[in-house]
Amino acid sequence: MQISFYYTGEFGRKVIGNVVNSSTFCTSCGELCDHCREKKRSYADRIVDIYEFPADLPQFIEEPEEYLPENMGKCDLLIAIDLHPDILSVLPKMAEMSGAKAVIAPIEVPKLAPAGLVQQIKESLEAEGTDCEFPKPFCSLVKTGKTLIDEFVDMGFGRPLLAIEVDKERNIFTHAKVLRDAPCGSTWYVAKKLGWTDTEVYKETVSGAHHAYPCTASMDKDPQLKDTILHEAGYIIRKSVEEAAHIKNKKEEVPSEDEK
Repeated sequence: MQISFYYTGEFGRKVIGNVVNSSTFCTSCGELCDHCREKKRSYADRIVDIYEFPADLPQFIEEPEEYLPENMGKCDLLIAIDLHPDILSVLPKMAEMSGAKAVIAPIEVPKLAPAGLVQQIKESLEAEGTDCEFPKPFCSLVKTGKTLIDEFVDMGFGRPLLAIEVDKERNIFTHAKVLRDAPCGSTWYVAKKLGWTDTEVYKETVSGAHHAYPCTASMDKDPQLKDTILHEAGYIIRKSVEEAAHIKNKKEEVPSEDEK
């Protein structure tokens, strides 16, 4: 599968860096780095096009197609991240120009992707036979039966999935392995911080690691979630840890993957 990335800003760079998995991508642990990601596969060979839109675009763009690159690489899957709303509005045109058969446009900042605009784009893409998903946030992405999007999830990116070992006698996490990573790469950092910590304070451990990575999702309240997207991302990784460690939590903020 060939993938193209069209994005604006730091989050897009993080996602691309995680997919490529360069040796300098993750610096979260600083001098304490034990190179845990060295065995993680790089998918650099699947990326055919990367284009970063400038962050200082006009507030209103009358002719957004004029801002598109003249030559777009031919791809199977187009991933669009944090685009200006007027640029996002021509996402179906971008899919047409690139020959993309599927599109993922994660929503990390509410003001960039109003619900009405997203629905309009979704209908336009589907009318042309293009599969699409608009996960909010990106780390909520799960398999939906759409072939190319499911393939991206199978590559190891989407809703975090872990395998966790617990010493029940000492009530500590002894090992956490990443089976599927949040697209930004934060799951590896959370897994590392879980090792040899007290299971009784797992919520604080997970929340602290998630914020320290850091998660770059918006702190603006989202009208649909009734909460911030950053908080939603925090609930998702915490739920993933609970599922892997078989921890029962009375308050269910997000459904499990089996329930979606």
